[in-house]
Amino acid sequence: MIYLKTDEQIELLREANLVVARTLGELAKWVAPGVTTRRLNQIAEDFIRANDCVPGFLGLYGYPASVCISVNEVVVHGIPSGYVLEDGDIVSIDCGAVTKAGYNGDSTYTYPVGNVADDVMNLLRTTKQALYEGISAAVPGNRVGDIGHTIQQYCEQRGYSVVREMCGHGVGLKLHEDPDVPNFGRRGTGALLKNGMTIAIEPMINMGSKNIVIERDGWTTRTRDRKPSAHYEHSIAIHHGKPDILSSFDFVQEVLGDRFI
Repeated sequence: MIYLKTDEQIELLREANLVVARTLGELAKWVAPGVTTRRLNQIAEDFIRANDCVPGFLGLYGYPASVCISVNEVVVHGIPSGYVLEDGDIVSIDCGAVTKAGYNGDSTYTYPVGNVADDVMNLLRTTKQALYEGISAAVPGNRVGDIGHTIQQYCEQRGYSVVREMCGHGVGLKLHEDPDVPNFGRRGTGALLKNGMTIAIEPMINMGSKNIVIERDGWTTRTRDRKPSAHYEHSIAIHHGKPDILSSFDFVQEVLGDRFI
């Protein structure tokens, strides 16, 4: 069941997503060599709660932390730990927040840690731009497959691969609503996009093979060939005939300045 949102509901979702956006901006101040992923998780949780929300991921489906922190070859769902970030790492932080009214925000940013190799930085730039390419296809009258096809074409033409098993999703009073929003597909297939739909678009793009493995903890998802993976995500509304981005990377950009990719 796809739930179309009213203008009022879209603004409530925007409130949740701006808390997530500010949280990602706060984390940008701390992502650096020598910091543990567990420390980043605590910073995120404290910031979310200080902004009158609760972490959207904590306890969801049994997930044990407030944010997903995925380093280097970890595609998604990395569990915060005592791992100490090193110069040259990349770290994607997937963040969710729920307002008192029950609306979910969901967004992801992949941060470079210190001096990152040029080929890895190109992966990050491509994945981030693929997100915006996909968003541009999210207009009424198109279908979900048009979003995925656009992302897939953009990344594969540049030599990267698209993870198949993980995808974007509807977002609202539940973090995961219909429809699924894959990052690959054929034009003109899938659910029809309509005004009032709210979805999270989140390319997960690998430097090597598209194949993944899930570790024994049941969460940590790595590339099978152990090559780097990048992940960027915005929650959007299809609103007044065009995509309206509800989340934001502006707060990350304010912190990173010239290092913002």
